[in-house]
Amino acid sequence: MILVLLLILIIVVLLLTHLIQHYWPVIPIVAGVAAKYTCSDVFVAGRTVEQQNTVDIGASHSKYATVTIDNNDLSATASIFGFASRKAIYRPGLGATLISGLTEKQIRSQKFNLPSPPNVDQDNIPWPMGDKTVDDSVPSNINQTALENAMNSLFIEKNPKLPIRTHAVIVVYDGKIIGEQYASGFSKKSKLLGMSMTKSIIGTLMGILVQEKKLNIDEPAPVPEWININDPRHFITTRNLLQQASGLDFKEPYSESSDLLRMLFREGDMAQYTTSVPLKDEPGSKYVYSSGNTNILSRIIRQQLGDKDYYSFPYEKLFYKIGMNSFVIEVDASGTFVGSSYAWGTARDWTRYGLLYYNRGVFNNERILSEDWIDQTVASSDGDGGGRYGFQFFLNKPATKDTTKRRFPNVPTDTYYANGNQGQQVFIIPSEKLVITRLGATKASDSEWGADEFLAAVINAIK
Repeated sequence: MILVLLLILIIVVLLLTHLIQHYWPVIPIVAGVAAKYTCSDVFVAGRTVEQQNTVDIGASHSKYATVTIDNNDLSATASIFGFASRKAIYRPGLGATLISGLTEKQIRSQKFNLPSPPNVDQDNIPWPMGDKTVDDSVPSNINQTALENAMNSLFIEKNPKLPIRTHAVIVVYDGKIIGEQYASGFSKKSKLLGMSMTKSIIGTLMGILVQEKKLNIDEPAPVPEWININDPRHFITTRNLLQQASGLDFKEPYSESSDLLRMLFREGDMAQYTTSVPLKDEPGSKYVYSSGNTNILSRIIRQQLGDKDYYSFPYEKLFYKIGMNSFVIEVDASGTFVGSSYAWGTARDWTRYGLLYYNRGVFNNERILSEDWIDQTVASSDGDGGGRYGFQFFLNKPATKDTTKRRFPNVPTDTYYANGNQGQQVFIIPSEKLVITRLGATKASDSEWGADEFLAAVINAIK
């Protein structure tokens, strides 16, 4: 009997040891996810915890954690069964930052040169610089009933086990809003997280930097960690980073062992972490999507400009010039914009961003971005045989080996789009004069919310 009990005890100890070894590294990440997203949702987006837990993007993150919100401290703290406490702090203009790598005191003592938002009432300024719609009539070639049916379909939950949770949809035809709809609890004033659509923003900022002749994207990327010519990563160019063809062995999937989750929720300096990743493929030879590449790009912008101009750069050179006055890009603990993932803005502001590209870089009669940069943005790289990616934008081009294969087979091949996890997308379809924005919290690929079918339905509603 004693021998049996001893054997059971040994088995239990071995099982617990295995579970601890397997899951313990994950616990701080889960707590970090809960703290970060709760802090952002509450203090950046103005959500309630109840909204977050039911309809928002944080629904899948906080159910395993105990989260405490401090309205005086402007922070959120999360732990898992009392273990691995993680804290995120909110700073106006900078969003939520997860404490990691530096102490809270060090992070709070950082100084930033942030410009003030324009002192304008956008409700009284005509679209697209403002939100006032001067003409509510729908063009005669639009089948309004078909358009409304297409939009309504995105707010109908057909499968309770896989809710699509659409938060906002905007359809712009020839520069004019012809359709706009929000889920309950959301409005045109709601700030929504773009997730990896932030990558496209960084691509735009790189284009402006090149326009100002402050960077040559075909030279080795100015990364101090790769300065040694004997380091094979030395030959990674900024173009390679833009086209997701750096060759770095960065593991992107959302799994406990991924570089992505470690970078976002364990590292204080996300770009520095990514620069430590070894090379797997020859630079430029292969398309491999990586959030790490974009955070290196964000730090390159910081290096080229210096801190004095870096923090004002997105606002003065892009956002405020095209009326994206709600926008915030959050920073990591080192102070670098998290270019891979953390831009917030209203659905209308995300749509304005799409209009900039639709108008070939011109907005409000001012050239913001060169046509050459836009042409390069929509050209797939030599290493991308699938016609999938340009400069931080996804493409709908046919694959070189099989021209019948496209991401959206029912949508024109000139379509390109900013794309974020859980169904954040801004589509630019020049041939159909369309810019379409969809934001939500779909726990799966875009096929789950019916992107291809929806886009085709909108196109078919235009006679």
